[in-house]
Amino acid sequence: MNILVTGANGQLGNEMRIIAKSNTHHNWFFTDVEELDITNRDAITAIAKKNSLDVIINCAAYTNVDRAEEDEQTAYLINAVAAENLALVAAETGALLVHVSTDYVFSGNACLPYKENDLPDPQTAYGRTKLSGEQLILAACPQAVIIRTAWLYSSFGNNFVRTMLRLGRERDSLNVVYDQIGTPTYAADLANAIMTIVESKKPKEQSGLPSIYHFTNEGVCSWYDFTCEIHRLAGITCDVRPIRSEQYPAKTPRPHYSVLDKQKIKTEYNIRIPHWTDSLARCLTLLHP
Repeated sequence: MNILVTGANGQLGNEMRIIAKSNTHHNWFFTDVEELDITNRDAITAIAKKNSLDVIINCAAYTNVDRAEEDEQTAYLINAVAAENLALVAAETGALLVHVSTDYVFSGNACLPYKENDLPDPQTAYGRTKLSGEQLILAACPQAVIIRTAWLYSSFGNNFVRTMLRLGRERDSLNVVYDQIGTPTYAADLANAIMTIVESKKPKEQSGLPSIYHFTNEGVCSWYDFTCEIHRLAGITCDVRPIRSEQYPAKTPRPHYSVLDKQKIKTEYNIRIPHWTDSLARCLTLLHP
């Protein structure tokens, strides 16, 4: 297959690069903003036709939650307009579009894991623009696959794990919120799940429901629990102290509950998902040999 990966320099895009090295029977085309402006539909059409694309994996997104509140227009351009462009080209050329979305499409006020058909209720500009992207994709290309994820980290780029490793080494103590609950997601595991879906090329389910899936690692924790485990595995002795969300000066409110129900993707694609602690240990072997 001829596979295009957008946002190839981000966390997930870099993990897709690693997968490509062990899947050389496919032809891979990795692009980021320098190589392909996905807000320009003509540019996407040109690359799709030139390379006879079979699959488009959209890893590109505007993910700065705080900045999106100040510049929702730019966030919308990347998270919604660009996503629609990719969907329109996929529909036109017959390519499979796999798009990555977020738990932020929900309110974060639940007490049970969110299922794919639960009512979205985004509370932030980031969440609103990502939900708009989902809606525009499904309107333009109903055969697209949308995967919502949460708390993404990897050995690449800036993320919570790398930040807590750095702060844990720099400081004697650290305050971390304990009342926001979710599941860390190792980008390498998400990339493997995407590859499973791409290679299965399973047709859209016959029920008529949208092809939306949830994927995170298994298990549940708070940011405080996550930090404690990062430091334990890395041998860091920093004193980590639990605090409430209102004690942490975030510009934009974060979801209090971000746990996603993953039964649908596990059942339909027979995917076995590692527990978050096991995946964290694997990632730390790359960050903290």
